[in-house]
Amino acid sequence: MSRFDSYTDSYEAAVEQSIGFSGQKVSYFGRRKAVQLLDVCRRYVGSPEKLSVLDVGCGIGITDEHLVGQVRELHGVDVSAEAVERAAARNPEARYGVCSEHSLPFDSGSFDVAFAVCVIHHLSPEKRVNFACEMRRVVRPGGVVVLFEHNPLNPLTRFAVSRCEFDDDAILLGRHAAGELLKSAALRPVERRYVVFFTRGEARVRAVERLLRAVPLGAQYYVVGAR
Repeated sequence: MSRFDSYTDSYEAAVEQSIGFSGQKVSYFGRRKAVQLLDVCRRYVGSPEKLSVLDVGCGIGITDEHLVGQVRELHGVDVSAEAVERAAARNPEARYGVCSEHSLPFDSGSFDVAFAVCVIHHLSPEKRVNFACEMRRVVRPGGVVVLFEHNPLNPLTRFAVSRCEFDDDAILLGRHAAGELLKSAALRPVERRYVVFFTRGEARVRAVERLLRAVPLGAQYYVVGAR
């Protein structure tokens, strides 16, 4: 039984309690990550509607609900069987399964893109390289691995993490460390960007956020590694 099984029913409520000061629901942040992931797909791999995508550590499928219908094929895996069940009910067009902490249940080169949203900080440092290597293994040559993580340099992010009941094991890592993790997995880092500087007026501030992408004040960041 995964420790996250006990949080399946309360996951969204717990996250929304911890980020209540932002004025947004957890689905808002899931949508923003999906938009960023699709943009990365277009620029580095190809048209999303032609791609097979894997969500590693999918949880209850919050990000996936904004990807269904946007990509050719969407898969998700998680160590929590109960979370996978909820994700499948939430996104019936996607394909979900349970994985172990050590390996992904797919053949090598099965996907064009593999991504993980705020998963690495739940892994002890000694397990992170294997996790990244597994993500690389299941991505085809020419594909990419994308990691989304909390930015430990943002004080509001640290405050939100401290308020979240299932983040008590969180060991946050910075953007540079995430890029080095990709290198350790024999991936070539091609992009590192801070994101979510504002939680209002997304359409109006999108251009501004692009200009701020190197400023370490975004609530989160993502790194992209090419195989």
